[in-house]
Amino acid sequence: MEEHVRICHFRNHYELTRKNLMVKNLKRYRKFLERESGRLEAAKCDFFPRTFELPSEYHLFVEEFKRTPGSTWIMKPVARSQGKGIFLFRKLKDIMDWKKDGTRSEEQRDETQVESYVAQRYIENPYLISGRKFDLRVYILVSSYIPLKAWLYRDGFARFSSTRFSLNSIDDQYVHLTNVAVQKTAPDYDPEKGCKWEIQKLRRYLTAKHGSETVESLFKEIDNIFVRSLQSVQKVIINDKHCFELYGYDILLDQDLKPWLIEVNASPSLTASSQEDYEMKCRLLEDTLHIVDMEGRLTGREKRVGGFDLMWNDGPVYRDDVNLETLGLSCFSANTHLGCINDREKQLRQLLKPFPGQKKT
Repeated sequence: MEEHVRICHFRNHYELTRKNLMVKNLKRYRKFLERESGRLEAAKCDFFPRTFELPSEYHLFVEEFKRTPGSTWIMKPVARSQGKGIFLFRKLKDIMDWKKDGTRSEEQRDETQVESYVAQRYIENPYLISGRKFDLRVYILVSSYIPLKAWLYRDGFARFSSTRFSLNSIDDQYVHLTNVAVQKTAPDYDPEKGCKWEIQKLRRYLTAKHGSETVESLFKEIDNIFVRSLQSVQKVIINDKHCFELYGYDILLDQDLKPWLIEVNASPSLTASSQEDYEMKCRLLEDTLHIVDMEGRLTGREKRVGGFDLMWNDGPVYRDDVNLETLGLSCFSANTHLGCINDREKQLRQLLKPFPGQKKT
């Protein structure tokens, strides 16, 4: 590629964004941490539900399934999006198509090859607002893997299901799937209202209900998910200075305010479902291009560009307002502001130098 070319994916981005590979890499990374740093450090990767790839791990899955009778599991195709092909189940007979049969010949198995799926423990106790389940869509921009350089966007949203949550109806996708592509087909969907809250509104709601200390701790745990998941693929992603990636992370909260990583999207939807959504996604794209910086206007030392805050730069990045002399390392505040005020226009005016010959506005 020529010097000026930029591409919005790393060559093997699917190592993080395909459901089976994401889990494989996270499991491997957790084992590595346990070996190198002990169980306590490895426990910081316990943010994804028990997951098995089918049909290849069918027998392992059955052992786990029998250990937890009555549990609800969710089946997802490894490489589809927008809620397609997903279903919940509680009985093995519902997934007979994925059973590995050792009695068949290789040829027969090839003829009846089923699509790869992951079977994942369903989070049966999600945090509910007005009785409804929701998940978070958060944006992370990676401008380099070697060294790892990751930016967290201040804006994002919570996606709500339109129907009150219940485990009595595991076949009702409007109860269990929060994807907008699914929810907008619900009979009572109102396009005026939509099914989203901006993340600032969610953060205010949680703070009012649980206090700022609890919410600060929750958002730190969410930061941990971003960093650990990127570190889990850092050595396998093919780094290239021409490439960048805007990931859409899906995070679910349970009743105990524990965040769970559901999946990472390589091409997060940029289709707007409302005027507010349209404006947020335009800001997101504009700020992404500011960081890609094809005009060469940045110095490379910025900690903030528009709505993006640099959260990792070959190591954690801390806020400028931290007094290094009075605080120990454990007290440092990470340079993340998810769900905080996004006064990007003011910040961009201060940051971006005008082009040569351009008047400062």
